Amino acid sequence: MPLRRPFAPALRPCGARAALTIAAALLAIAPAARAQAPAPRGIVLADLTWQEAERVLTPEAVVVIPLGAAAKEHGPHLRLDNDLRLAEWFRGRVLAASDVVMAPTVNYHYYPAFVEYPGSTHLRLETARDLIVDIVRSLAAYGPRRFYVLNTGVSTGVPLRAAQEVLRAEGLRFEFSDVLTIAADAEKQVSQQARGTHADELETSMMLYMHPERVDMTKAVKDDAPRGEGGLSRVRGNGKTYSPSGTWGDATLATVEKGRVVSEAMLAGMLREIAALRGAK
Repeated sequence: MPLRRPFAPALRPCGARAALTIAAALLAIAPAARAQAPAPRGIVLADLTWQEAERVLTPEAVVVIPLGAAAKEHGPHLRLDNDLRLAEWFRGRVLAASDVVMAPTVNYHYYPAFVEYPGSTHLRLETARDLIVDIVRSLAAYGPRRFYVLNTGVSTGVPLRAAQEVLRAEGLRFEFSDVLTIAADAEKQVSQQARGTHADELETSMMLYMHPERVDMTKAVKDDAPRGEGGLSRVRGNGKTYSPSGTWGDATLATVEKGRVVSEAMLAGMLREIAALRGAK
């Protein structure tokens, strides 16, 4: 029996006058729709002229610097730009929710744990520290005294703490998000893996929530050997954490809902820390 098409009313050809009427109505609706979209509370520094920047880079401003690797291995199921994507997602959400000045994203930093995996990039600790110090000093010269790094890495905490010491000695307030603690309660609530912190259940879940098109769950693996010293290694028995895949944890357990819980908790933590920094004396 041939399949019948679902019933649909016959459509009459639309005359020129009717078409113009419809177009005019759509044009009238469009500005109203645009007006309903809330404007971001924050300001993107790169979008300004230097004269405009001079007006917003005040001593009261909180300058936010996103930080995420543009090229760092994340197992067989996530892309090299995973951390950059995380940083840009948090950047957009913070801009929408907080009155900050958003500096350009820093996409190279300190990632010694992944140098055995092709495509991964890494700066020396001193270089990573001085990179952040120089960025902050440059912007502080125009007035701001408060800076916050939207940090998406673990190893990055080492040079960031070193930069913090330098900048605090110069009278600047400098804080950064710690991905291991900022959403710890939420992570405990949803995590099922035995161990892991890289391209694992939670990081993969976050990417499923933020950018599902960047995840290939058919290639996700469980690779959770006991933790060694000195980062991940593709070679067994050298004292490092053995990971032939570049994953440390169980990425097969990742879900969108877990990603939502952890990502939103991280964002809330970042916004709390930015608010505390703004109110600090």
